[in-house]
Amino acid sequence: MDPTIDEIRDTDEIKEYDTEQLVAYLKSVKTLKLDEDDLSILRQEEYTGGSFLKITREDLLDAGFKRGPSRRLAEFAKTCSEKPERQKYSSIRSLKDVLKDTDNISRIPRFEPQIHDFRDDNEYFQNCISNILIRIKSYGYLYINSNEKMQREYVSTILHAALRIAEAGSDKKFKMKVEYEVNGKKYYGSTDYAIMESKSGNLICTYITEDSKIDRSIQEGIAQNIRQLESSHDVNKKKRKRGEYGEFDYLYGIITSARDWYFLLHNPGEISLSKAAPFTIEYREQTCDKESDEYKNLCKNTKKVLSIIAGLLFDKVADSESETKRRKANQFRSNDN
Repeated sequence: MDPTIDEIRDTDEIKEYDTEQLVAYLKSVKTLKLDEDDLSILRQEEYTGGSFLKITREDLLDAGFKRGPSRRLAEFAKTCSEKPERQKYSSIRSLKDVLKDTDNISRIPRFEPQIHDFRDDNEYFQNCISNILIRIKSYGYLYINSNEKMQREYVSTILHAALRIAEAGSDKKFKMKVEYEVNGKKYYGSTDYAIMESKSGNLICTYITEDSKIDRSIQEGIAQNIRQLESSHDVNKKKRKRGEYGEFDYLYGIITSARDWYFLLHNPGEISLSKAAPFTIEYREQTCDKESDEYKNLCKNTKKVLSIIAGLLFDKVADSESETKRRKANQFRSNDN
């Protein structure tokens, strides 16, 4: 039996192993079937990660390995040394490279996000609006090309509120990580935000675009978020028990500039987008006047985005059965392109 892809670690990581770390790693690779005599030889010869990657079968035979283990170990060393380097999220620029057949987001299949409704007097919603108004008073109008740090202040305010609203509607607790490393089999790097439930792993990965009005930025954001979601699936699969959710476990993604919000539904091999046009929140100085139409629109549009994020979170932890998840995700999807 060949080693699984999960057993083959990154070349750069293996290079840093000292002898004991290397022995512990090789012992964990069940397909190598190394016994204590084999591990003892590795210790006696003081192999490190760097020397292991260059090892040959002849080296192992000379060191005292038997034919079977020497063949398996030499082939494994070659596989590890030839493992393709993973790609960093920030290097992904083309949506067409990700989707293979199109770079037009209007051609991505649609899904209808689940909505978690709540009252206008919800304390977390009211706190969210109050915090947004405080920032508008400090920063003024949030322009399309406002810097990313300013965008994040609004994004984090909305995400924190969505988590608390989702918790109030379920028996689950959520936590959020900032600049969270999500390292998958093929892609790696940090997401701006990752939302997770302690027993389920990552639920939502968020990539912040710097200018949501430039089509290229939106395409890059969606392309990178798709790869983040693929890696999140890899991470979740490692965290849970084998077969716990079968081979199906969907995840949600968010691409936002604080002003414009897009939502993705991902399960291995399939990707869907909420809609080609974004859900939009305008942060204008006039919104500070609570009698103005701008204030009413701010409340209405913020509530819409909050209800979607809370709905996605609430949905994601509501069911744990694979078939239930599959039916639900398929129900969300529409046939419209």
